[in-house]
Amino acid sequence: MRNVSKRFPGVLAVDRVSLEVYPGEVHALLGENGAGKTTLVSLLYGLYPPDEGDIFWRGRPVRIRSPQEAIKLGIGLVPQHPLLVRAHTVLENLALGMPSGFFFPTRGLMRRVGELTRRYQFQFDPGARVWQLSEGEKQRVEIVRALLQGAELLVLDEPTSVLTPQEAGELFRVIARMKEQGEAVVFISHKLDEVLAVADRISVLRKGRLVGTVRRDQASKEELARMMVGRPVSFERRRPPPAPGPTVLEVSGLRVRDDRGLPALRGVDLEVRAGEVVAVAGVAGNGQRELVEVVTGLRRPEAGRALVLGRPPYGRQRPRIAHIPEDRRRQGVAGGLSLAENLILRDHDRPPFSRGPLLDRRAVYGFAAEQVRRYQIEPPSPRLPARLLSGGNLQKLIIAREFHGDPELIVAVHPTYGLDVGATEQVHELLVSRSRAGAAVLLVSEDLDEVFALADRVAVIHGGRLMGVVDAATADRERVGLWMAGVEA
Repeated sequence: MRNVSKRFPGVLAVDRVSLEVYPGEVHALLGENGAGKTTLVSLLYGLYPPDEGDIFWRGRPVRIRSPQEAIKLGIGLVPQHPLLVRAHTVLENLALGMPSGFFFPTRGLMRRVGELTRRYQFQFDPGARVWQLSEGEKQRVEIVRALLQGAELLVLDEPTSVLTPQEAGELFRVIARMKEQGEAVVFISHKLDEVLAVADRISVLRKGRLVGTVRRDQASKEELARMMVGRPVSFERRRPPPAPGPTVLEVSGLRVRDDRGLPALRGVDLEVRAGEVVAVAGVAGNGQRELVEVVTGLRRPEAGRALVLGRPPYGRQRPRIAHIPEDRRRQGVAGGLSLAENLILRDHDRPPFSRGPLLDRRAVYGFAAEQVRRYQIEPPSPRLPARLLSGGNLQKLIIAREFHGDPELIVAVHPTYGLDVGATEQVHELLVSRSRAGAAVLLVSEDLDEVFALADRVAVIHGGRLMGVVDAATADRERVGLWMAGVEA
């Protein structure tokens, strides 16, 4: 890619960026949220046309006008969340989008899948239904699909975000085998340790521009973080020791069925006290969503109970709970409303924002401007529609709204998912400071680095049951990882 640029209304998302990727290379792409990583990859994959600049494939200029054209060239994309049909088998999913006859579309595909699985030592059952697979197996299916389509350059977008440590290690072994076969990999991640473990070269974007490209043996976490955010970043987490107070959240004998009527929680017992962070660690789909919905009053349990300060989290007298949801775009904000309107969603009918049935616009925009400055939300216009914000700035908007009013219970679900190192540092500091000020924090995360950076106690969930609860200071990461995979240890 040579001097490529892309503009959107009011935003120069990619500013004359040049990037080269070679066969047999893992090229990592780093940058803050909103730095232009997703836009740059979208230009490569044909989702947007560049406004300026050129793209060359094997030395010749090309115009990539759609993902289909990218696939024909040999460019594949593995998304953050696997896009597979749960009710179909692995082989049936691989047949989707492949040139085949209308009848018996999987005929002849099994041989090609077998060749690929032997070459790259993939491990999954082609006849298994997708709902039976772990997240790591689903991701390998997506990689096989891209390779079946002839991918010579594979883009992996936040590939370890839903994997256990053991599955992440297997993914890195797969990437190493792909390098041996001559495939190129673009590795997008916000985890600096992973980038330094797997990448050959690392390119850093900041505010749409390429800051620089360095070889792995010339890079360090501190230098990469400085390139990303433009200032030194400390990786030493010095947290005040917890001083747990009275119980704020009490969950006992909780049983819940999921949306399909299947058991999602099977007798869960858990408590979170004032002044502590309790992390629920586990691979997605093991009951975390249902637990959060019960605790925040969005779902009623089939049996058992959840109490916040001795009261159910629903009804007219429900306690105030700060909820940082998993899906920030669909659950966290009203995209068509402005930043200011989103910031007062919980308090719009209370002083100082309301005058009877009407909003006090001066008070609303004054409050919004103060929160935008405090939480460093970009772009800093309170009148901007929330849907135009990047993921990291949406998260800052949600936190600013939810933390207003000093809630006594904070439920944070993947609070730094997809965030850059600077935004992650800010969110972590906010959660720890609130807990040490007396709030109870329930953290739900699949990222063990985050769990051990924040938690005072760690509860591991698998199959709707708690596998164990341990003190974070003395917990064994390997044991926690095995619990996440459902192995008693």
